[in-house]
Amino acid sequence: MGNTGTVLRELRGAQKSAKGVSLYSRYVNRPAGRVLAAGAYRSGMTPNQVTLTSALFTYGALASVALVEPSWELGVLVWAALAVGFAFDSADGQLARLTGGGGPDGEWLDHVVDCGKLLLVHAAVLISFYRFGELPSEAWLLLPLGFQLAAVVTFCAGLLRDQLGKAAVSARGPSWAAPDATAPVSRVRAVALLPADYGVFCLVFLLLGAPGAFRAGYAVLAVAQAVFLAAFLAKWFRELKALRAG
Repeated sequence: MGNTGTVLRELRGAQKSAKGVSLYSRYVNRPAGRVLAAGAYRSGMTPNQVTLTSALFTYGALASVALVEPSWELGVLVWAALAVGFAFDSADGQLARLTGGGGPDGEWLDHVVDCGKLLLVHAAVLISFYRFGELPSEAWLLLPLGFQLAAVVTFCAGLLRDQLGKAAVSARGPSWAAPDATAPVSRVRAVALLPADYGVFCLVFLLLGAPGAFRAGYAVLAVAQAVFLAAFLAKWFRELKALRAG
């Protein structure tokens, strides 16, 4: 195995495209994942082991949200664990590309963990609201359910759009690849995507010590997720319809 500096340089050359990625993922999460991937490579971990490490940090943090009374201290610990889990979620793919050790099983495991994360994070907030929150109205209990719906539908619809698009391109040949595949990365788009970035969402848990502020921040992000869902669904439908029409 090479030294850490060599591994980091190789990882930088094995990054996915920055298209469709927010500033947080591009400049915070991916670089953090690169460092973790280098450490995992040096210690002999497999990509699947890195994925399970991500799940350990993430699911442990979410269990704490559901079971422990909110406080400033809990908020910092939850945010830190979620941020580390998210960085490991980036590291598994980077390690797989570096070692060539990725495969359908690893991609499947990664998506299972991600789907479970999206379901559990909002379920944990709902449980916390019910157990510990002095809510202005019981209607607030519907907010995590709506946020969960928007997040999971976005995740599943995005996966389906990718798979169906690849199948259509494969059936029709390389000339049917997305027309903007080589377009330059848009900084405006990278900024606009920040409210929908999971890493940005994790920051709201720093407000756990102030229930009103946490609810307000969580509600703002829920509305943003719903807006992005509507925009993404319209965009993906148009793209798939264009492939069919072509």
